[in-house]
Formats: sequence, structure tokens, C-alpha cells
Amino acid sequence: MATEVKPALDRIGVPAPRRAARKKLVRRAAPDWSQPLRRAFQILFVALNALLGFEFWRFVRHFEAGTPAMPRPAGVEGWLPIAGLMNLKYFILTGKVSPIHPAAMFLLLAFLLVSIIFRKAFCGWLCPVGTLSEALWKLGRRLLRRNWTLPRRLDLILRSLKYVLLGFFLYAVAGLSAESIMAFMGSPYGLIADVKMLNFFRHLSETAAVTLAALGVLSILYQNFWCRYLCPYGALMGIASLVSPSRIRREPDLCIDCAKCARACPVLLPVDKLITVRSAECMSCLECVAVCPAQGALQMSMPPRRTVPLWVFAAGIALVFGLVVGYAKWAGLWETRIPLSLYNELVTRANEFAHPGM
Repeated sequence: MATEVKPALDRIGVPAPRRAARKKLVRRAAPDWSQPLRRAFQILFVALNALLGFEFWRFVRHFEAGTPAMPRPAGVEGWLPIAGLMNLKYFILTGKVSPIHPAAMFLLLAFLLVSIIFRKAFCGWLCPVGTLSEALWKLGRRLLRRNWTLPRRLDLILRSLKYVLLGFFLYAVAGLSAESIMAFMGSPYGLIADVKMLNFFRHLSETAAVTLAALGVLSILYQNFWCRYLCPYGALMGIASLVSPSRIRREPDLCIDCAKCARACPVLLPVDKLITVRSAECMSCLECVAVCPAQGALQMSMPPRRTVPLWVFAAGIALVFGLVVGYAKWAGLWETRIPLSLYNELVTRANEFAHPGM
């Protein structure tokens, strides 16, 4: 039948349809180092969090054992995102940095700045929970030969949950006055919120253990289950990234339409169908760029269509984080001003203090 079409079209003066010419592949001249470099950032940040957690555990154990206290590692406030939001609101209202858990605010600002400049790079390069989530789905792919995907409609519904959770926290904080923030932060619960967080993991309840185990299994089966559907912190970073000048950009003339980028994307974006990736889901992990075989077809860029070299991207993330934390330490605003005598009084009674709103 196909052989009859061309002569018939020729007889009436209509040219036969032509197949699109296959694009010639111009292979990359140099290997891509984005993933080894990103792994180094992830491992470094996981190690830093593990060290801070161990040091803080030792700090708390000194009070529980009744021995002289050691210095408190301030970076543990990174695990207190609500305190960070509250302290940021307090700073906006008063122009003053809260004396209680101030590092939580500076870490939140550092991560927001990273997301605003380099898209959602906090999630893809720094977040220890994101690193664990990525390790789990890659383990699932190795063990089960694949990861599963949810039906599109269900996926869209579940993706909205992290924004609902974020909205709940933002609404709760937005309604607080400076006085109510200080009243909460100065309550026994607020003063040792860091200890309460540590005790949550040290003394897991049966319900918490089952929940974490279920999330672990789901993260093995589905790519980035926690990050994709439930993480309000990631939702906040995603919203901040919408104003970022950084974009993954595809050059159609150089692209050979192999779709390797879309298959590699851990957040399931159709990179091969887009010119620029604008989605709040993009984590700037650069996995799509790493697998692209064509020279210059897929790059991280900033206006006006300028490619951002990998070393600039990585150094920029480290520089923003280092400058914010460095400034807080230099200005004497990093350490909490809770006296050790008050920690000594409250730590051993931590289980007695419930959230003031409960």
C-alpha cells in the first residue's frame, strides 16, 4: 500500500511526506563530573549532620548523667524548621534576632538563598533526608530492577499534600505576633525543642517506628516518595526556586531526541519535551545533564542563555551557605543564649513538657 502512495501523489503534483532527518550526534568532548561532585556534597553534608547529632547527643547525655556539660553544637537547629520560620517572622516584625535557637533562622535563610539562586539545589545537593531518599529508591531499582510510578491523577493529588502541609505551617506562623513568638520560644517546650527532637529519634514510639518503616518501604518502591509527596520544607524551597534565574535549558538544534534525560530525571519531568525546565519539582541534581550524550544540548543556564559551568554552580552553593553561616558566627548571632543551668534544669524533665498549643 505504501508503494502506491508516492506515485499517486506525484501524479497530482503533491510531494510525498518525508521522514524527519535523523540528527547527527556530536558527542561530548569531555566527561561529565556533576554526579561525583554532587555525591561529594551529599556525603559531606550527611557526615556534618551525623557529627552534629553525635555531639548534641553527648551534650544532652552530660545533663542526664549529672556530669559537667560540654559545648553545645548550634547547627542542630537545622532540624528545627518551625523554629526557623518563627524566628524569621520575629526578625521581620522587630528587626532583632531571637536569642533562642537563632541558628535555625540563619540556616533557613541560607537554604532559601541557595534555592532562589540555584533553584531547588538544597534538596538535590545538601538535604540529608533527600540523600537518604535517593539512596533508598536507587536501592529499590538495584534490588527490584525498577521503581514504580503512580497513576498521573493520583500523583498530582498526592503532590499537593506537601503544599497543604506547608500552607498549614505558614498559616500558623503568620498569625503569631512578636510577643507570642517569644512566649512560645521561651516556654519550657520551646527552650528544649532541640532535645525533644533528639528524644523523638532516641525513644521512637511504636507508631513512629511503623510510620518511618512504611516511608522507607515506599521510598524503595517509588522515587523520592517523601520528597515528592510529603516534605513541606521541600515545598517551600520549590516555591522559592520559581524566581530563580537558573534553568536547565535544552537546545533543540543540538538535541538528538534520545529521551535519556527524561528517563534519568528523578522527579519524572519530561525534560526531552521542554526548552527550559521551570517546574518547582526540579532539584537541580543535573542527572539529566549527566546522561545527555550530545555536546551542548542540555545545560544549566542563566539569562541571557549563558551556560553555568559546573564548578561555578557547585562553588556558588558552598559560598552562599558559607557566607550566611559565617556571618552569623562572626556577628555573635549563631549560638543560642539559653544558659547551661537552664538546660540542666529542663533536660531531665523533657518528657514533662508538651507543645503549648496541645
